[in-house]
Amino acid sequence: MGTMTTLPVTGGFTRADLEALPADGCRHELIDGLLVITTPAGLTREDRDDLDAWMPQDGRRSELIDGAIVVTPSPSTRHQDIVARLLVLLLARRTPEVKVMVSPFDVVLPGVSTLVPDLTVARRRDVTANELPSAPLLAVEVLSPSTRWVDLGRKKEIIAEAGCPSYWIVDPGHGATPPMLTVHELEGGRYAEVARVTGDETWTATRPFPVTIVPNDLLDD
Repeated sequence: MGTMTTLPVTGGFTRADLEALPADGCRHELIDGLLVITTPAGLTREDRDDLDAWMPQDGRRSELIDGAIVVTPSPSTRHQDIVARLLVLLLARRTPEVKVMVSPFDVVLPGVSTLVPDLTVARRRDVTANELPSAPLLAVEVLSPSTRWVDLGRKKEIIAEAGCPSYWIVDPGHGATPPMLTVHELEGGRYAEVARVTGDETWTATRPFPVTIVPNDLLDD
C-alpha cells in the first residue's frame, strides 16, 4: 500500500489529510469523517495490518469491510465512558465459558472482512491470542457521527451473515437527549429489533447471559 503519512489524532479526517496521503494506487475517500481506502482488486487483512503499523496508536480504528479499509477517528469522551461502563457490567455478569473483549480486537469473518466492534463477547474456546476467527455471541457498537452509517449498515449485515446471535447499538445521545440502547437478535439469518430502551428505562438481556442495562447509568457526565 505504500507509506502512510501522519493522520489526525482526534476528530474526523479532512480533505487536507486526503491530499497528504501517498499516491499508492489506492483510492482514498472521505465519508462523514471516515477515511475509506479501496482498490479495484480489493484490499486484504495484510494491507490493513500494514496501515496499522504506520498509524499512531492513538485510538483510531481500522477495519476491513468487503475488501475496503475503513479508518475511524479517535472516539469522544462520552463514547469511551459508555464502552467502559458496559465493559464493567458485562465482565461482572459473564459466565465462565465466555470472554468479553474491548476494542481494538479483531473479529475475522468469512470473505474479506475483519471487524473491530467496540465490545465483543465470545466463547472462550473460540478466542485465540490475537483474534476471534469466527462470529461472536454478541457485538456491541457505540455510535458516533462518523461511524453511524457503517455500524447500522454493511457492518451490521456482515456480522449477521456470519451468524452472530446478538448485536447491540448504543446511541450516546447529546445534551438533553438521553442515551438509547437498541437490541437486535438473529432471526432467519437477519437481525430483528427486539428491544429499545432510553434514559432511565431498564432492559434485561437473556443472551449471551443475563445482564440488566439502564442507558443513563452508562454515562459519566
